[in-house]
Amino acid sequence: MPERRVVVVGYDAAELLDIACVTSSLESANWHGAAPCYQVRLVTPGGHPITCGTGLTLMAQEALERVTGPLDTLIVSGGVGHVAAAGNRSIVGHVRRLARESRRIASVCTGATILAATGLLDGRRATTHWRSARFLAAGHPEITVDPDPIFIRDGNISTAAGVTSALDLTLAFIEEDHGAELARRVARQLVTYLQRPGNQAQMSMFTTTPPPENGLVRRVVDHVTCHLSDDLTTATLAAGAGVSERHLTRLFVKHLGRTPGRFVRQARTEAAAHLLASTTLPMSGVAVRCGFGTAETLRQAFVDRYGMPPSRYRATTAHAAR
Repeated sequence: MPERRVVVVGYDAAELLDIACVTSSLESANWHGAAPCYQVRLVTPGGHPITCGTGLTLMAQEALERVTGPLDTLIVSGGVGHVAAAGNRSIVGHVRRLARESRRIASVCTGATILAATGLLDGRRATTHWRSARFLAAGHPEITVDPDPIFIRDGNISTAAGVTSALDLTLAFIEEDHGAELARRVARQLVTYLQRPGNQAQMSMFTTTPPPENGLVRRVVDHVTCHLSDDLTTATLAAGAGVSERHLTRLFVKHLGRTPGRFVRQARTEAAAHLLASTTLPMSGVAVRCGFGTAETLRQAFVDRYGMPPSRYRATTAHAAR
């Protein structure tokens, strides 16, 4: 089988990790496969070196303008330079041209801004880095922007969320192209999961904090995350905070974009995901520890959040760890 031609588009102030997560994963597949699987090329405007957002310089392997198809996969990287790149008619035009000659098209992180500028995402569902989701949605109302998933596949176009989600998407590509066993070898080489569900949330409740100026919201959030098995109804939380339910709900929606009830449900579900992946607790034990009460309540919340039952999630993460 001939090597699949993969072109990664870079530009000034692109994110180095956006590029490296893709290229390293595909090159690892070349090393671990029975034969080389992918021919990977980093292309830039004019074929010039680019200075990444981190300040490091990358040498291009080819000029964007000189690349011709057919291509197997076209991947557009993101980075702090994504707005300037999306405003560059030459970059956008050549990405659009190459997309017509590619079997599969993808963006990583804010690379979705560039795909949006080509019109390729019109009428599609897409994701991007959670910080840029509102920007993308405001500038392109014809796109259904979902800031939650790690990656989204809509037809032959995929969009990955922030930075290292490129690993998840690239592993999914490798599995699709060459089977689960090769993808598993690559994941083990990279010391990463094979693979997080694409619709798993980008940001965890336990790594995001409300604005520091809002002490009340911060205190309630701290209480929730430290007492998941307690009574965390909105009424109880409001009483503990010394405010009305209506006022607490207004503050949560303003600062966190969700009601207290939805915040609690998400926090409990994410905590359950962590326990499922890292312990051998039975489902009933995980449910009680995270405040769900019963395994069935946990199952319903898990399916709503991750699109799969907790038993399948545990099996997937356990399989990846072997």
